[in-house]
Amino acid sequence: MGTIKDEAKNYEPKSSVKNISELEIVDVLNAVLDEEDAEFPYKYIEDKGVRYKMPISVLMNLKAILAANPNMKTFKVSKSGKGMDTRYVVIPLS
Repeated sequence: MGTIKDEAKNYEPKSSVKNISELEIVDVLNAVLDEEDAEFPYKYIEDKGVRYKMPISVLMNLKAILAANPNMKTFKVSKSGKGMDTRYVVIPLS
């Protein structure tokens, strides 16, 4: 058993989930998966073995964009703010 200091130095998060806004380009045909076993369940996509969280607000924005442009193939997500003030903007690419 170590000290708090030792534990803090050696701590590595169990989850390696990133945010979809960290990707340069996202294909609309990526599979959306559900993580139900987390403390706060979430949707995500995988790219090269890395999970990227898919906020529900991004899906809602995509729904509106795809209604206007059903042929859209790729997009990116811009993120601003933090915590409860986080906002996502979906930017169609092609």
